[in-house]
Amino acid sequence: MTTVARTKLIPMGDCVVVKLLNQEEVTASGIVLPDTAKEKPNQAEVIAVGPGRVTEHGQRLPMDLQPGDRVVLHSYAGNEVKLDGQEYLIIRESGILAKLD
Repeated sequence: MTTVARTKLIPMGDCVVVKLLNQEEVTASGIVLPDTAKEKPNQAEVIAVGPGRVTEHGQRLPMDLQPGDRVVLHSYAGNEVKLDGQEYLIIRESGILAKLD
């Protein structure tokens, strides 16, 4: 039996690891969109959260997010990372516009 080691992404500072949520491929009127016509997804699920930013006075500011939260991202924010066949986005907390309830 072979054991596969899985690597964890542990964000630093005020960074957040998110997984983009797929957008609808069919419009409300039933038109199927090709990949070239789709917009970049702007909704994501939080996978991991860093400990928070440290101020110039040495105080750590806590993060407002936790794993499992669904969020709306700023367009074209963050860095894409592919790990163990999955695609993730590492983004600063300031690149997250809203949390979905």
